[in-house]
Amino acid sequence: MERIAVIGATGLIGHHTARSIWDAEKELVVIHRRKSALEPLASLEYSPAVADLDEPESLVKALQGVDAVINCAGYYPTTPRPWKAEVETATRQMDNFYRACTSVQLERIVYLGAAIALRRHPEGKPGDETLEYEEQPRDHNAYLQVKWAMDRQAREWARKGLPVVIGIPSMTFGEFDYGPTTGQLIVEIANQTLPAYVKGNRNVIYAGDAGRGLLACCENGRPGERYLLTGENTTMDDLVERIAKLAGVKPPRPVPLKSAKAMARVQNLRHRFLRGPEPKITPTAIAVMSAGQFLDGSKAEKELSFKALESLTDCLRRTLKWFRAVGYVRT
Repeated sequence: MERIAVIGATGLIGHHTARSIWDAEKELVVIHRRKSALEPLASLEYSPAVADLDEPESLVKALQGVDAVINCAGYYPTTPRPWKAEVETATRQMDNFYRACTSVQLERIVYLGAAIALRRHPEGKPGDETLEYEEQPRDHNAYLQVKWAMDRQAREWARKGLPVVIGIPSMTFGEFDYGPTTGQLIVEIANQTLPAYVKGNRNVIYAGDAGRGLLACCENGRPGERYLLTGENTTMDDLVERIAKLAGVKPPRPVPLKSAKAMARVQNLRHRFLRGPEPKITPTAIAVMSAGQFLDGSKAEKELSFKALESLTDCLRRTLKWFRAVGYVRT
């Protein structure tokens, strides 16, 4: 496949995926919304195509003539809304995308998944792609519910015959994290505005490695399969300590999960009803910090010949340097 489209190339992982395609000397197509800011992609050569996940006809038009597509624009809950409404929005947009894909001939369709869609290993071992929730998760956290529903949806479309591959990078940090998204943890720690964090286990990957991994999923992944794209296993204690040390600040304190949830509720109510500042501890952030586990990326290494190259410390250092350069971090 020589002509590969990326949806969501203005986001963190999407940007690095687009760059990996360009570095591999493939023809890059960037599918974006009309008002997307494309300046961060100025160093790449690409063909632009305007489309929106809420406009199915535009997606069909944008996908004409491409060999494969990597969708890095899956819905991400950001504001407090009922979880069922969030799931409805997420799955409706992705159904629009998959239906559009049925109208064109594609060799591969890559969905950017999330490790939170995998249940924890029952024996406490590093999680792998075989882990399944026996039923819908009981926790009604919107982020968890959205990612679980979208994972199930991707595999259902694969069973219908679409060549859908699920690439799942672990917790991802890197440059070009406008917003920011995952990098909010680094920004808040460096600016000393994060009041606390929740203990847990994580796996962290550099965004450049995640982009290479998604391209590997596109070129060599088997339809219907999940592939964990992993970096280094670490604890939240270690991760927070490393970030604080690199930033030259005192690390925030750990708090029990119940206390963090209570803090999140208070901050959300203050923001919603009293027009207070945006919450520093959100339900999504709590889910990301507390629902994680160590991960096993051996399947991607064996089947895709993928292995992360960037160390955790270098990943954090590069990300912090970029946040300082663009003014997200004050010190």
